[in-house]
Amino acid sequence: MEKVRIGIIGLGNMGTGHANYLIKQEVKGAELSAICEPRPDRQQWAKENLGDNVQIFDDLDKFLSSGTIDAVLIATPHYDHPEVAIKAFNNGLHVLCEKPAGVYTKSVRQMNEAAKASGKVFSMMYNQRTNRLYKKLKDLVSSGELGEIRRTNWIITNWYRSQSYYNSGGWRATWAGEGGGVLINQDPHQLDLWQWTIDMMPKRVRAFCYFGKHRDIEVEDDVTAFVEYENGATGLFVTTTGEAPGTNRFELSGDRGKIVIEDGKLTFWRLRVSEKEFNETFTGGFGQPECWKCEIPVEGKETGHLGITQNFVDAILHGTPLVAPGEEGIKGLMLSNAMLLSTWTDNWVDLPIDEDLFYEHLQNKIANSKVKKDAGYKTLEVKGTH
Repeated sequence: MEKVRIGIIGLGNMGTGHANYLIKQEVKGAELSAICEPRPDRQQWAKENLGDNVQIFDDLDKFLSSGTIDAVLIATPHYDHPEVAIKAFNNGLHVLCEKPAGVYTKSVRQMNEAAKASGKVFSMMYNQRTNRLYKKLKDLVSSGELGEIRRTNWIITNWYRSQSYYNSGGWRATWAGEGGGVLINQDPHQLDLWQWTIDMMPKRVRAFCYFGKHRDIEVEDDVTAFVEYENGATGLFVTTTGEAPGTNRFELSGDRGKIVIEDGKLTFWRLRVSEKEFNETFTGGFGQPECWKCEIPVEGKETGHLGITQNFVDAILHGTPLVAPGEEGIKGLMLSNAMLLSTWTDNWVDLPIDEDLFYEHLQNKIANSKVKKDAGYKTLEVKGTH
């Protein structure tokens, strides 16, 4: 194979963005060969902007079995991601899926199993993994510079959304339409990076989600979650769409100091000796380890969505390791599912979660949602950016 023929499923804002860079041939070794989109207006846009060589389908099954594509890029509503991906794998296609991996881990686990059975390349559109700040943080943690992790804190409250934003689509901020609020819509990248940078998932979660606290919506718009890790470390995740101005601050504390990412900078307060060593040897009463404030140089370029797509194509053509393996999409979703389940049960939730229990609670929410869910791709509106 010299080129990967890619078909995009869904031409909302995200799908349209992917189509634009693919049609311009900005991804080496890839060509946009087909689109699957049920809405006539978006089909017309594709005809006018993508050229005669891009075939347009309004039926998913015909699209997947057409023989015109080698891989799909899924940019449909959240609920559809696992079902569409499984169908693609069953048709012998490689899959690149927009975030989140899905709405509930039970369906995403089935997607992962289908991916493994197919032997095809499977990647998630976790474009923030190309962000040089978080890449550098992961490098510092994995190389041992920070020592053993003691605490993780992420305050991510700069997701301000007005009531008019939520009113712009009947599916927005509903259990049936989107499957959740700030955790599933705005935070998937942070939830992924939270565990990816330290290569560690919590062992249990206690969360407090507030539903429609700041806006007239039925899903969560304010969350505070406390987590515990196997090594004794603890963590805090705070998020909302109702604060202005907001904060985006990720802080890691370890045996050898503290690292903070905020305002586009990575700062390392590095201890000259580890806290453990200092504590074992210091006899002076009041005192603490000598600390150096280091502004860490961060090199490289953030390649974003295009970079993840290029990596996906390179993995197909050349066996290049994936930046964001698809099966890892379940991790961030596990965290958001755990936060909701903890709130619904008013209790601690162990990880991995009880997937059947979460599904049961979610179905109750869907049954009472303002909009009624239809799982069929052709009847679901392809949503835009979040």
